[in-house]
Amino acid sequence: QVQLVESGGGLVQAGGSLRLSCAVSGRTFSTSAMGWFRQAPGKEREFVAAISWSGGSTRAADSVKGRFTISRDNAKNTVYLQMNSLKPEDTAVYYCAARDKLGSSTIINDYRYWGQGTQVTVSS
Repeated sequence: QVQLVESGGGLVQAGGSLRLSCAVSGRTFSTSAMGWFRQAPGKEREFVAAISWSGGSTRAADSVKGRFTISRDNAKNTVYLQMNSLKPEDTAVYYCAARDKLGSSTIINDYRYWGQGTQVTVSS
């Protein structure tokens, strides 16, 4: 059984930083592209960032480029999302997701496995 467990969310003031982690078990992490998505209250889930199986290719939504960085440690079966210069509009539940393919994607339906989410709240 594949499990993705996010951690690192919390309450932070605008301009602050958080680092989210997602630990993966039950599948070969090193052959899975990974992604981070978020869902704010009353809004649809949206793409945040993605990374290929090797970490050699990354993508980020325009709204977070220059502020958020996705990375992975295949030895630890963990993917990270470093979030800097946080804004109130970054407030959402953040989800990590895994694909059955090597290449990353920005499309929600391309991801087969999902974590339970972690809340990030940015106060103004």
